[in-house]
Amino acid sequence: MTDTFTLFHNPRCSKSRAALELLQARGIDADVVLYLETPPDADALRLLLQRLDMPARGLLRAGEDAYRELGLADASLDEDALIAAMVAHPKLIERPILVRGARAVIGRPTERLLELLD
Repeated sequence: MTDTFTLFHNPRCSKSRAALELLQARGIDADVVLYLETPPDADALRLLLQRLDMPARGLLRAGEDAYRELGLADASLDEDALIAAMVAHPKLIERPILVRGARAVIGRPTERLLELLD
């Protein structure tokens, strides 16, 4: 395969580890982005959302403390506000995310990654 794969990865997350193992088992050497250490900026998040074909709210981890503390359940918050929250608090970003070309998927469940592998 000539396409480049990028995995937004959190090594402490079991689903993220499973995603990396699936890629390795298939011989795919993905560029691994430890997004908690090097979080994406707002423009990178917008591009990622475009590749995922979803609104910012779909990428939020509603179970995180920061979600409640920042009042992110407020339906009146616009895309820019939600993206700004994820930039400031990257733990709010759902994971793992696999990117291939102009497409991306969230690896929950892990089998969703297969959509980009064939």
